[in-house]
Amino acid sequence: MGDVLADQLEGELDVVLVRKIGAPNNPEYAIGAIDEDGQVFMTEDSRLLGPMTDYLDAEKARQLAICRERRQQYTPIRPPVSPTGRIVIVIDDGLATGATMIAALHSIRAKKPAELICAVPVGHQDSLTKVAGFADVVSCVLIPKNFRAVGQFYRDFSQIDDKEVEAILARRGQ
Repeated sequence: MGDVLADQLEGELDVVLVRKIGAPNNPEYAIGAIDEDGQVFMTEDSRLLGPMTDYLDAEKARQLAICRERRQQYTPIRPPVSPTGRIVIVIDDGLATGATMIAALHSIRAKKPAELICAVPVGHQDSLTKVAGFADVVSCVLIPKNFRAVGQFYRDFSQIDDKEVEAILARRGQ
């Protein structure tokens, strides 16, 4: 989606590396997220799960290691673009809990963009409300009442692998 949007806007493309921190027995349900600098955002739901310090410490370390590995992998292909003083649009395939988007927006905000926009095709109303506090503008095409998961609104919700990301970054870096 970022590739298509960058083409349409004749803009640059970069990746914001954040990773979901999944619930202990449901890793697809985000109870938080971590960015590549190690900043962590935890959802309100994480507090309802009670003490789980060992789990969280291990999961944060695991996800941070993946972020840092990907940065090392992607940077030689296309060095990061500085968002300072620029209009930055952070997009994702949708917002369920909003945890990863909030972590991404927080990471970019620290780099002082002129304007920070969150754009998603589909999102849960509560998550959009939470995200609004971290962006200057939030744009969402579809806010369904029957939202259960982002994937329910896609015919094909398969994940993009590293090789595809690398190919897009290589093409856009030319």
